[in-house]
Parts: sequence; C-alpha cells; structure tokens
Amino acid sequence: MANNTLWSDDYWLLLIQLYQKKPAGVKSEFSHPVVELGIELHIPPRTIYEQMCALEKRTTPSLQRLWEMYADNPKRLSRDIKRLKKMAGFGDSGMFYEGVQTTPSFERDYRPIDNSSDITPVMLVIILELYFALTPNTMVSETPEVLDMARLLSLKPEEIVRILEIYQTFDPILKRKAAEPSPIVDEAKRIWKRYYSEQPELLHTEADKLKLYFS
Repeated sequence: MANNTLWSDDYWLLLIQLYQKKPAGVKSEFSHPVVELGIELHIPPRTIYEQMCALEKRTTPSLQRLWEMYADNPKRLSRDIKRLKKMAGFGDSGMFYEGVQTTPSFERDYRPIDNSSDITPVMLVIILELYFALTPNTMVSETPEVLDMARLLSLKPEEIVRILEIYQTFDPILKRKAAEPSPIVDEAKRIWKRYYSEQPELLHTEADKLKLYFS
C-alpha cells in the first residue's frame, strides 16, 4: 500500500480520522493536522497527503474494507486509535534512524531553532517574504503587516521586527553591520541564501503553502 519504509497499515485508522475531520476530505500536506501527524509518525507530510488521496479513492479492497468498518463507526475508530497509540513503539522511527543523530528535515523545519524562542525555520521563510514586501523604515512593530504576521505566527511584533532586522544585515543593498552570531542568525542566513537569488514568485508560493500550517 505504501512505499515509505516507516508506514504501517495501522496508520490508516489515523488517516480515516483525519480525513473525516471537518471539513471532511483530503487535507493539504502543509496543513497543521497533516504536518503534526507526520511529526508524530516520523513520516513526511507529503506521504501522509498521498496516502490520504489513496484512502479517498479506496484504491485497494483492504482500504474499502477499512472504510466500511470505521467510517460510520466513530466510537470504534476512536477506541482502536487509542489502543494503537498505547502500543509499544507507536510513532517510533525505530531502526530506520538507529545511530543517526540528525532529525528528518521536515521535522526540523517546524521545531524551535534554539531554546531562547519559539522561532522555527518555517517561520523564517514566511517572515522573509514579508521582508521583501516592506521597506526598512516600515519594519517596525507598529506596521499593520508586522502586526498581522505576529498574529498569524503567534509571536510578539517585536520578535518579527528582530528577524526583519537580521535579514537587513544580509541585504547587500543596505550594507548593515553583521548580526551577532546565534543559531537563529545562522538559520536565517541559510534561508536567505536559499531564496535571495531565486525568483520572488518561488518564495511567495512557498510561503503561502507554509502559512497553511498556522491558519
């Protein structure tokens, strides 16, 4: 049913539950529930999305049977999901990541960069799009776009301004003094290098997708 080495057929129950969550239907791979399920299972959101598409079409007889067994029986579905989550090793990447010190990239993108704040790499991408939509003198906490971004990301406006000021230090046009090294500065620089030379439309498209997680 699935090519992903971490997929278990037990996970179809979770997909049925997610599919039926209002509004019922296939959820975007960038949506909050899909990303969170991906993190819980250590499976990329893209795989979760593709499997949900397969579930919607009931591409195999076994999927059809599962759907008939659980789709109209929410109590049974909830009971069996609770039982599944109590099983030893549920959501454990197991031997696939045994001895590997790194975290799958998509999980890292949604986790705080360091312990000093809640800033994540995904947030930095979204804020970079805002950077290119503003001028330096509007990169202040009173600017409506900054306030809207703070509400979207559940951050203080001052935190948004701080990131915008970090991006200013990378901008060759502004010639700002380099920012003090920190994990957030290093990550922001990596993201700047990734997107600065690309077409603005690519950053806009990527940021729009990532915003779905926070909406």
